[in-house]
Amino acid sequence: MQVVTVTPNPAIDWTLVVPGFAAGRVNRVESERSHAAGKGVNVAAALAGHGVRAAATGFLGRDNAAPFEALFARAGIADRFVRVPGSTRVGIKVADPAGRQTTDLNFPGLAPGAAQVRALLDGVAVLAAVEPRPWVVLAGSLPPGVEPTLYRDLARALREAGCPVVVDASGEPLRHALEAAPRVVKPNVHELEALLGESLLTPEAVLRAARALLARGVELAAVSMGEEGALFAMEGAAVLAAPPRVEVRSTVGAGDAMVAGIVAGRLRDLALPELARLATAFSLDALTRDPSAGSSPRAVDAWAARVEVREAG
Repeated sequence: MQVVTVTPNPAIDWTLVVPGFAAGRVNRVESERSHAAGKGVNVAAALAGHGVRAAATGFLGRDNAAPFEALFARAGIADRFVRVPGSTRVGIKVADPAGRQTTDLNFPGLAPGAAQVRALLDGVAVLAAVEPRPWVVLAGSLPPGVEPTLYRDLARALREAGCPVVVDASGEPLRHALEAAPRVVKPNVHELEALLGESLLTPEAVLRAARALLARGVELAAVSMGEEGALFAMEGAAVLAAPPRVEVRSTVGAGDAMVAGIVAGRLRDLALPELARLATAFSLDALTRDPSAGSSPRAVDAWAARVEVREAG
């Protein structure tokens, strides 16, 4: 196994396409779709589409596990989810193609018991013990009742086991996870602003903030900035990846796709500029296709050729 993703709070994404969506008014749904999702699930699916052997774990409701099981079987992802009583939450996404934005309505999710949390920790330890050591992605929010230190505790144990760790989270889970100095973190600019308690209005400010993460022991900080692209910083090097203007079909999963691209780049041992180009291309692929459709290596390669990468700072 090359990559393990941990998604404690997955969701079935129910996307409603509503051109010109406006809060407080009557809106008409043009189309709808649903698919198994969650940040780590999306990362595993994107990587599997590029030939990376992946396992996915977390907590999954027994009553509606079928969409996830179908995805894992179709994509060749090893299903290591801990089943819990009840139904996995449904996340409602209102996609407005006219305004090029998506409104998320996120439910809290199932509350696992202490025995199920222990089963997850034990399961991750087993997955981390294989040779060569896999990359482990800790991604997304935490369900009710789970301590906000879960990612920190997992990251520490995984580092001791020799596994490189990626964290894609926000709020308190991210704040605590940084105490364990994960190998890679990928906040978006708004999550980074909330973490640091300051506005980051320029690329220079984002770079300073990314370097503050490096000072805390992170090896690679990637900060996504929407249409402005993304900044990638390591000790002694930083680049800005600027995407071409595209027609966005959906923003759902674009950040998760970038995480998948970062991991794919590290597995290929790419230099920082090429890693930034690949990660941005993964994100562009997600932005321009149906979220339920698989990632295409050919499409990612085509997007990579159109990404401009320049030195930052």
